Amino acid sequence: MSGAHGGTVIAGKIGYAVSCVIAAAVLLVAGYAYHVEDQLGGIESSNALSGGPQTGEMNILLMGLESRTDYNGNILSPGLLAAMHAGSVYGVKNLGVGGQATNTLILIHIFAGGKKAVGISIPRDDWITFPKAYDGQSEGKIDQAYGLAWAQSLGATANSSTGHDQRYQQANEAGQAAAIASVQKLTGQHIDHFAEVNLAGFYALAQAFQGIEVCVTPWRGGVNFHDANSGFKIRHGGYQYLSPPQALAFVRERDNLPNGDLDRTHRQQAVIDYVIWKLEHQGVLSDLGQLNSLLDVAKQYVITDADWDLPLFATEMHALTGKNFSFQTAKIAGYQTINGQAANAIDIPTVQRQVRQAFTAPVASSGGKHGTAKNTAPVPPASTVTVDVYNGSGAPGLAGGVSQALVSKGYKGGAVQDAAEQPHQVQPATQVFYNAATAANAAKIAGYFGAAASASTSLPAGHVEVLLGTSVTAMPAGLGSSGAAGAGAPTATATSAGDNGAAAGTVTVNSKTPYGAPCVY
Repeated sequence: MSGAHGGTVIAGKIGYAVSCVIAAAVLLVAGYAYHVEDQLGGIESSNALSGGPQTGEMNILLMGLESRTDYNGNILSPGLLAAMHAGSVYGVKNLGVGGQATNTLILIHIFAGGKKAVGISIPRDDWITFPKAYDGQSEGKIDQAYGLAWAQSLGATANSSTGHDQRYQQANEAGQAAAIASVQKLTGQHIDHFAEVNLAGFYALAQAFQGIEVCVTPWRGGVNFHDANSGFKIRHGGYQYLSPPQALAFVRERDNLPNGDLDRTHRQQAVIDYVIWKLEHQGVLSDLGQLNSLLDVAKQYVITDADWDLPLFATEMHALTGKNFSFQTAKIAGYQTINGQAANAIDIPTVQRQVRQAFTAPVASSGGKHGTAKNTAPVPPASTVTVDVYNGSGAPGLAGGVSQALVSKGYKGGAVQDAAEQPHQVQPATQVFYNAATAANAAKIAGYFGAAASASTSLPAGHVEVLLGTSVTAMPAGLGSSGAAGAGAPTATATSAGDNGAAAGTVTVNSKTPYGAPCVY
């Protein structure tokens, strides 16, 4: 789900980043595989949250840990750590490798009826004041809340008669509650349910899926093709298959990406896009062997709140598809060093306004709670609208590619300008502007980017202006499906084997596969 598609949570300092894709897959399995509802009862539960609705509108927080341990505090096996390129037992035990940070968080809003959802990815480095002090610390990066509360809980029970596994269960629930409270405070949204996975969970999911398919846009001659910390290594850009170890490395890399952790968030969203597409189009849910493998992974690695009735939730979720499951990334105000740490500066009112707009957006196909008379009004022909595209994303040539894609959908091509050319500079958020006559078309165009359209009195009649931000660094799936590509966009590649000795996998997605694998850095 590029900058415009998705839903889920994860990441780590050495970088790990999307175990939460497994949580997304579990939700989708719950939705599509409602004929095996009885098997969903085996998923572990937590008392960190209670009282949420089972159907209808709701907010779900997907979180994933960078932990190199299991949920009972046992260090993962040397073989598993090596396969995941996640350090060693000695490093975990003595050097502080890993932790209990939720370095990727995704807050998903499910609209009534389960036919539409929006996910907001929250960058792990967002600096916040915690809802309360955890382990004596009152502020820090949002991904630290879980680990601080987790450590505080373990410290409080260190000399008690509480059993080992129970101590860690309590610590996990303390961490979950802290992460939930922190996200609620940042976004201003109440969280109804949550799902959590750990580092090993994503690896197990990738194995159950027999690898994943991605599209990588080259940056600076392919510097993003290799990363020593995550172990990511591919031979070329474009569409390709990744074996399970390389799938994990793909979502962990951040050091060699143009926008660091923000681009890693886009990689996470792209993987979720592929998971959704595969579940819908490749018969996974009719293959009992693969379906059972997914459910087995869920039972071993996923934790949800105890009050969440997944079988009942499933009765609505089967209507959700990649086409109506969109992603955005929470806006940041800039980068700064706080207490010696590289962090994201944020403006909480701006973030809350973005989330509120995304979660209350009208459902075009409905005249009910979210529908208005405007939703049923005809949209003027695209040929009556000229679209100007300004590139503030930092991705070279993207403005031209987006302009061509919009022209292929019937719009008139207008001005095209890169960030280096004044007056438009690199900025975090993608924005779409319109004058009174182009409001309906602007709303449709904004939907490709998961952005909101805003009125502007300075635009010429008949014009819509798109200002690309760093939340969109590759062609959105909805535009890419037209076959248009930006300057320097990767071409489809038949197969790729990665660097881990895995056999090459057949690539089934490309630029014309809607919501399959959007190209990202």
